[in-house]
Amino acid sequence: MKILAVDDDPIILEILLQFAEVIGGHSITTALSGAEALELIEKSTGTPFDCFLFDIQMPLMDGIELTRTVRRIKRHADTPILMLTAMSDKRYVDDAFSAGATDYLTKPFEISELKARLTLVEGLVHSRKARTGKIFATQSRATASQVGEVSGNVQLHEPVPIYDVDNVIDYIAMENYVRQLSRSSMFGSTTFAFTIRNVEEHHTMSAFEFTSLISDVAEIISDTLAGHQFLMSYAGGGTFVCVTESGWRPAMPALMDAVNLALSRTELYNNSGEQLYVRVSAGEAIRLIWKSADSVMDAVAAAYTSAEEASARHERAKNDFWLVEPRANF
Repeated sequence: MKILAVDDDPIILEILLQFAEVIGGHSITTALSGAEALELIEKSTGTPFDCFLFDIQMPLMDGIELTRTVRRIKRHADTPILMLTAMSDKRYVDDAFSAGATDYLTKPFEISELKARLTLVEGLVHSRKARTGKIFATQSRATASQVGEVSGNVQLHEPVPIYDVDNVIDYIAMENYVRQLSRSSMFGSTTFAFTIRNVEEHHTMSAFEFTSLISDVAEIISDTLAGHQFLMSYAGGGTFVCVTESGWRPAMPALMDAVNLALSRTELYNNSGEQLYVRVSAGEAIRLIWKSADSVMDAVAAAYTSAEEASARHERAKNDFWLVEPRANF
């Protein structure tokens, strides 16, 4: 991979250069500041950087602000960013992932762990290139008046990327964020999820239309959660997973009503001009206090499943006179 490493400590940069030489397969360019890094990115011609390694504590522009700036560069909107930092406080972890970090590794780190993280990143780079090509190929066909094509190029249960929505991060980043919480014993969070009802019906649209719909719903959920500290990710299958902070444990029926009310007031259309009827079901809110690394991930998975089950119950309730589903009219 073509990697850009940014750290104001030249010793760390030298270690990374030696690391790349020993394991092979990676080309590392170094910078001592955020400004120097942005200059290198701007001057990079041909193949862009595949991965970034950013320190957080740097003068003038810290690694979190550098991450936000890089994410605004179109060709690096989803380039993996791995934070290599001595800052282990939860507020730095939250800010880094919220800014767009993909993963977070604290100093001093083991070279074996860095190698393992970069191996995962390399797989992510290859899969994203393939996925992005599929989405934009379908977008081009839609532009050529072939709207309505079945979106087979984007699998229903595949987490698609969402850009420019506050507090929405990539699903891989969400998994890494939750694991970072468990590694650092920083609990007190709550996880829950929303699932788009009858998402299979919407999946018959083109890939570009479907990803646009997912982005629109993500923005509505994000706006509804505004005022709370949270991160959210689209996990595939029409389901959005959220992790909230500061001890907030929402009342899910009321929160679901608020999201659906916002959806009812928003006019969503496909490329043929047909208005879309979109509503969500919400699962249980699950606390993450005192959970091990594995059980934290299990809790996130349980939140995902809980939302999907709530959506299925809602559909059954519409066809079963004796099954009472609260707020079924939404």
